[in-house]
Amino acid sequence: MRKLISHACLSLAGYPYNLDFDFSVMAQFQNFSINNLGDPFIESNYGVHSRQFEVAVLDWFARLWDLQQDEYWGYITNCGTEGNLHGLLVGRELFPDGIIYASRESHYSVFKAARMYRVECVEIDTLVTGEMNCADFKSKLSRNAGRPAIVNVNIGTTVKGAIDDLDRIIRTLEKCGFRDRFYIHCDGALAGLMMPFIKQAPKVTFKKPIGSVSVSGHKFMGCPVPCGVVITRLEHVKVLSTDIEYLSSRDATIMGSRNGHAPMSLWYTLNKKGYRGIRKEVQKCLRNAHHLANRLREAGVSAYLNELSSTVVFERPQDEAFVHKWQLACEGSIAHVVVMPNVSVEKLNDFVEELIGERQRWHEGGGFRVPCVAKDIGQENCLCGVHDKKLRVV
Repeated sequence: MRKLISHACLSLAGYPYNLDFDFSVMAQFQNFSINNLGDPFIESNYGVHSRQFEVAVLDWFARLWDLQQDEYWGYITNCGTEGNLHGLLVGRELFPDGIIYASRESHYSVFKAARMYRVECVEIDTLVTGEMNCADFKSKLSRNAGRPAIVNVNIGTTVKGAIDDLDRIIRTLEKCGFRDRFYIHCDGALAGLMMPFIKQAPKVTFKKPIGSVSVSGHKFMGCPVPCGVVITRLEHVKVLSTDIEYLSSRDATIMGSRNGHAPMSLWYTLNKKGYRGIRKEVQKCLRNAHHLANRLREAGVSAYLNELSSTVVFERPQDEAFVHKWQLACEGSIAHVVVMPNVSVEKLNDFVEELIGERQRWHEGGGFRVPCVAKDIGQENCLCGVHDKKLRVV
């Protein structure tokens, strides 16, 4: 099993997991069942916990998003999906008759939350970049002017890594008369931790009228177990809080038992890397992503990269064995590679060389046709030949 997992790690390219970590120093804690049940800020009757590490991690993220210790509440989730479920549940409890608005390129967990909570969900069209189309958002808001809006804002979409325009979304809500009748949850699964370290990136901050932010802990930071962080305003979480005598604590989380090892791993990583280390990794990923996009285009492969993303989108390979080997995430006629800190330039070059070789083999086998992905990544990025200006064909 160890060999199989090690081999899979070498060829992982399509999913946003940072595998560049060493938690051997934490192995000594594997002999303990560390369970952070209950409220992170309240002692429970169970003594084998790591809540002090959890609160330290939460404080770090609260500062990152401009909240003071006495202004926020949050916890270490079991994954990014749980963060979305929690954020949208807070929105639903604050506005029981609200409608969830989410772009059609939002993570599937957002639509799952709508089904679970029996909340009407309105899908918003997206631009070719993958970000929310605010013109369509305005139009659909206007049709439901009498009901509050619970808005999911993507800080990096799943497939294209697109960043929804938070400021424009807020302006749209206010112009449509939703000034005090909206709740915004920011899904920052991958890019939510990268954006604060990119100078030109739009700022995600609680100084703006947002209600909650969630990120994944096992993606950009890297962690041996899936985990995440969700932060909301302290005043909001009161709508979910229930005192549990059995625990001698308060419950406001989605899950009861929570992994106590994850906060320790996140705390260790944050202290080991610090702001400077994380910034260097962000810059490295963006630089390597541009390298991959350029190499693909030079080879005649249709490719697209959002400005603030490390997710490179390109035409879907024709061979499922190739897709399986590189563990590519595919959707329709496109696939993507997510450049993480553990993905080196050498690995990206190997990927491109193998893809070029396979494309030539597909040509020789007959029946190969370069896919047109203009609808997915725009005409200017599609190299299928149909959109060549010299041919004057549209």
